[in-house]
Amino acid sequence: MSNSLVKRFWINSQDAYTVLWSDLLILRSRSGRYLITTTISPLLYLVAFGWGLGRGMSVNGTSYLQFVVPGIIALTAMTASFNGAGTRLNVDRLYFRSFDECLMAPISLLSLLLGKALIGVVRGLVSSIAFIAASLLLAPGFRVGPLFLMELLLTCLVFSFLGVLAALLARSHQDLATFSSLILLPMTFLGGTFFSLAQVPWGLKMALYALPLTHCSICLRAAALDQPVPWGSLFAIIFFLMVFFSGCVVVLKRISV
Repeated sequence: MSNSLVKRFWINSQDAYTVLWSDLLILRSRSGRYLITTTISPLLYLVAFGWGLGRGMSVNGTSYLQFVVPGIIALTAMTASFNGAGTRLNVDRLYFRSFDECLMAPISLLSLLLGKALIGVVRGLVSSIAFIAASLLLAPGFRVGPLFLMELLLTCLVFSFLGVLAALLARSHQDLATFSSLILLPMTFLGGTFFSLAQVPWGLKMALYALPLTHCSICLRAAALDQPVPWGSLFAIIFFLMVFFSGCVVVLKRISV
């Protein structure tokens, strides 16, 4: 039984990597332009909020610049992972119509789902690490350790599967743009990225805790500032990951019939 499970896992992994490979080739051919376009926005946020509005301010005993950098990293991971997985899949489904061929390929739906989601994870990690490198030069004082990297990976996974789910549900390119405007844009400014939730009224705070980016920002900030692990937010991230993954599986099974 164990050998059978290992063999099945190995086959699924190979199939997922096969699906991922074509997207990796595209990313490699455009890597320079991709890094420039995905790091400009977070760097502008860093300059505007960290050096501009927040200059001389402190939050919870730390400088505002050190406070806001982990939040911008979470925001960068969210945007790059969602767009990397969702936009690519949306174009494959509705423009090139190549996703239908993937559904007919002799691979499991799980392998197909993982392959399409992992490109978002790769793009999210590449963009986030590039911004982290720049931040360490511009705003030293935060820590990047194994726990931080693990939480960053979880963040990329959460929003990659959210991107895949949105792309599978979208019926037009406009649907995905509408989803971004209604879901991602509010999270950008309300997900604890640029301000502490301690300053927010209780009722609004409970609503903001329903946003996955809020928990990602809390976890990354705690790890970067060497604070105790916020276990509640960490479990919330895992919960969101399971919900989005399960939603992708259900929708993919429905459209593959």
